[in-house]
Amino acid sequence: MVILAVLALVLGVLVGTFDVQNFLLDALVSNKDLVLYLLMFSVGMSIGLHKGIIKKIKEYHVKILIIPAGIIVGTLLGGVLLSMVTKYNVGESTSVVSGLGWYSLAGVTIGNLAGAQLGSIAFLSNLMREIFSFFTIPFIAKHFNYYSCIAPAAATSEDTTLPMMMKYTNEETVVLSVINGVLCSAVVPVLIPLCYQLKF
Repeated sequence: MVILAVLALVLGVLVGTFDVQNFLLDALVSNKDLVLYLLMFSVGMSIGLHKGIIKKIKEYHVKILIIPAGIIVGTLLGGVLLSMVTKYNVGESTSVVSGLGWYSLAGVTIGNLAGAQLGSIAFLSNLMREIFSFFTIPFIAKHFNYYSCIAPAAATSEDTTLPMMMKYTNEETVVLSVINGVLCSAVVPVLIPLCYQLKF
């Protein structure tokens, strides 16, 4: 999955550099909003496919919110700190990190809000978060605890990084990982534009 994402990025850069004209590419560029709606539909479908999610949420009650809330707050604080060392304001920095690892949606959404440059930064930043998760989950599982493994994965903990959770953690952490991924993914489309509104 990571290799495919990197290959797609490299291919996109090459196509953009050489200004390749193609009916499919022109259709994608001119229908960016449609692509965004299709991504939103896919996450909704993904949530709907997890039949046991509602039952588990009832079982864990409010405790189920502790991990995603911690991930979101920690991520946003990181965005605020980054605004102090980059040329981007708090709204731009926090909107970039608000993708929570969901690079495809973050790139498109921020691209529509702030232009291609910040959209590209959002895409790469969130892609790097996902790649970083693949390398850190085994280390965290060994030296800290299983629940901490969910933090670097954020929104990807329900899909692309889930096999890592299954391999290096236990069954309960895998369930919490799926629920965390669903909740984080549901928050991302609201969090990005909300953070971008911050103008300081």
